Amino acid sequence: MSRIGLGLIGVGRHGERYARHMVQDLPEVELVGLARRNRAEAERQAAAFGCRAFPDVEALLADPAVQGVAVVVPPIHHPDLVERAAAHRKPVLLEKPAAVSVADGRRMQAAVRAAGIPVMTAQTMRYNGVVRALLAEREGLGPIHAVRLGQRFEPSPLSWVDDPELAGGGILLHTGVHSFDLVRHLTGLEPRDVFCRTSRVGDVRLGNNFAALFTLADGAALASVSGCRATRSRSGAIEIAGERAQLVGDHVANTAFRVEGRTWTPLALPEDLPTVREILRDFVAVVEGSASPPITLEDGLQAAAMAEAAARSAATGRPEPVERML
Repeated sequence: MSRIGLGLIGVGRHGERYARHMVQDLPEVELVGLARRNRAEAERQAAAFGCRAFPDVEALLADPAVQGVAVVVPPIHHPDLVERAAAHRKPVLLEKPAAVSVADGRRMQAAVRAAGIPVMTAQTMRYNGVVRALLAEREGLGPIHAVRLGQRFEPSPLSWVDDPELAGGGILLHTGVHSFDLVRHLTGLEPRDVFCRTSRVGDVRLGNNFAALFTLADGAALASVSGCRATRSRSGAIEIAGERAQLVGDHVANTAFRVEGRTWTPLALPEDLPTVREILRDFVAVVEGSASPPITLEDGLQAAAMAEAAARSAATGRPEPVERML
């Protein structure tokens, strides 16, 4: 079986996870090479993973052995890298957040559409076992009228996430996009507008605590989303309320229930799979042309647009509309 040759741009803490899965877990993949700004580290990592260290991004994209590329860098660099990949007609797997702004998202959309390349966004939470179990039960709820998602995490070990020049946004962008994407994914409903508040807990430069209320679809359904990166623990609550029943779960505690009246029935959970590995597996199918991206660039950009609208609301103190990226 011929293998799909992939390139990797960005090999920091998260990028190394991509490299390990490509080399250790996916026999259908050949990690052709990697590129990062720190040349000494690039050479060291290339030797460890048995691939090439390219001198720069352009050289990696120009190599005919590279059939697709995974981009795992701070999102402020996404527009430039997507445009470069489009110029070389190379499919892209783009880490989330897909963009730091709607303007950057429009720029990427224009490049991708002109080149006709597929782009997949790595919204990893869609592959979580609890999320998959809840989605499978959604149709039995009847019309959905309320959703609540809450994520609590310890402070990020990545220093650039709190650097305004590199991060492009605070928790709304870097943690919020997980939940914002799940609002759409789990309900099948699109956001109309949002009212949001943010705060800074501790000695940080960017907001690390937020609560947002989205109006969905025709206005009857509401989604409450909150997130915090200032605690020494983790949780990931999800509640979906419909006309006939509720679904309640926690993607960190690995629990999921269907609730009717006062009866809580545990849901059978699928096998807990490494999310990055499964995203890469789906991306390989996209590169070889046997499947369309299950999570599109537009999906990723819509989550980023929700984050931008929430940040705008936090600044203005009033509800703000969410731009459509689809």
